[in-house]
Amino acid sequence: MRNVIFAINITLDGCCDHTKTIADEELLEYYTHLMRDVDLQVFGRKTYQLMVPYWPDVAKNRSETKASHEFAKTFVSKNKIVFSQSLESAEDKNTKIVRTNLQDEIVRLKHEQGKNILVGGVSIPSQLIELGLVDEYRFVVQPIVAGEGRRLLEGVSLPERLQLKLLESKTFKSGCVALRYLKQ
Repeated sequence: MRNVIFAINITLDGCCDHTKTIADEELLEYYTHLMRDVDLQVFGRKTYQLMVPYWPDVAKNRSETKASHEFAKTFVSKNKIVFSQSLESAEDKNTKIVRTNLQDEIVRLKHEQGKNILVGGVSIPSQLIELGLVDEYRFVVQPIVAGEGRRLLEGVSLPERLQLKLLESKTFKSGCVALRYLKQ
């Protein structure tokens, strides 16, 4: 069975607003490596529209840094599913818009053959966490106190406390710490 991996950048005070965090070369390399181990990415409309057309444009434009270009090429090469009721069409060829039930679709995808599934954003992952469908968590904790912005798992009501097991950690030159947890 495929695992669902949730990955996100987060500040020390729990903010996961992308405008409040940093993405340097080391972090881009970290996320590129993570993306190479999956064959499907899952987003909601808002996160998808933050990522596309930005990263496909970077993949075409060699003026960015090597790490940005590698991340972009890897991102573009992956199949994507976007859960949206309002998005009419996808901007890239390997993206499918899904309007069906989130839980049913993710359970179906987990049972398909393939590599793991990477989930990004806040809303869709929060719903999947609440449903107990996230198997692995990848948090990159940034050495920032944002003081404002969207918080991780706002409004999520877990049926019971979620116990995680730390598998590995990595400290970056920037002071960011990547943490990898498995659901127990």
